[in-house]
Amino acid sequence: MFYREAGDFKTSYVADGQTFPIRFDRMRYYAVLAVAFGVIPFFITDYWANAILLPFLIYGIAAIGLNILVGYCGQVSLGTGGFMAVGAYGCYKLMTAFPEVSMIVHVLLSGGITAAVCVLFGLPSLRIKGFYLAVATLAAQFFLVWLFNRVPWFYNYSASGQISAPERHVMGVVITGPNAPAWATYLFCLLFLTGCALVARNLTRGTVGRSWMAIRDMDIAAEIIGVNPMKAKMTAFAVSGFFIGIAGALFFSVYLGAVEVGEAFGIQKSFLVLFMVIIGGLGSIFGSFAGAAFLVLLPVILKVVGVDVLGWPTDIVAHFQLVVVGALIVFFLIVEPHGLAQMWRVTKEKLRLWPFPH
Repeated sequence: MFYREAGDFKTSYVADGQTFPIRFDRMRYYAVLAVAFGVIPFFITDYWANAILLPFLIYGIAAIGLNILVGYCGQVSLGTGGFMAVGAYGCYKLMTAFPEVSMIVHVLLSGGITAAVCVLFGLPSLRIKGFYLAVATLAAQFFLVWLFNRVPWFYNYSASGQISAPERHVMGVVITGPNAPAWATYLFCLLFLTGCALVARNLTRGTVGRSWMAIRDMDIAAEIIGVNPMKAKMTAFAVSGFFIGIAGALFFSVYLGAVEVGEAFGIQKSFLVLFMVIIGGLGSIFGSFAGAAFLVLLPVILKVVGVDVLGWPTDIVAHFQLVVVGALIVFFLIVEPHGLAQMWRVTKEKLRLWPFPH
């Protein structure tokens, strides 16, 4: 009654292989896009943009990138913060060196630079995996933060060591800088999130995605049946780095405007994005969105309830947030390892069989 596929048949392989083969899913997807692009920009405020929407959009892109590497290809990475810093500093150097080039091009090129760096640090995955690969990517995290702190060329020899995004326009509208309107920054980030999600969705459902999942499930068996491990792992690192670099560029230029690498892209950032993937669901694009939304909304909800309603001190609420996140990670790892995405799949299965759920 609520979620039916009866009569929703296909007459060609192309129709059966489309991104959303069920009509109800397509209608829901179009409705979400219509609200996101056509309704929210007219009602958005600076608070909603800076506290909820922009962090959700940017972390959603980063979570998709990490999920491709960890969830789909099975290559553990703890260097997300460092790779986001590559995207941020790459975007800063491009913005200052080529001010006449479109901001869209700067963000895309920043993703390409991060993809190359990510592939470089992903080379050890050809020989090591699991815990040892996690340690190697953790070393990349610390090395990249150290590099951007110690080489003045990356921050244009600024005395403070900070990088600040200059004002840039897209089609005559300010996108970066303190004068950028909330609706413009929101639509700019939403455009990239939509594009990244569509690319990731199609990649994971195609030949490339199947080779990633074969490597994740059993790399030796995948190699026996013809999957090239080097190609699969390197493409996973490249695509993941591209998305994470875009997220880092947007995080610096559109959201924060000025960053210092140790504070904005430290090891905490790597763990935050990893927690989003774990809570949302490994190997799921929807799980990346769900995990990003959950961990972006959680501090806001705890602040409203703890500080505004209960009158707790702010530091107590901040520590309580860490306890809640840790408890949720343990809960999902034990009870539902596939996270919020699997819970949504189970809910849909129940609705398909309603009123006779099994």
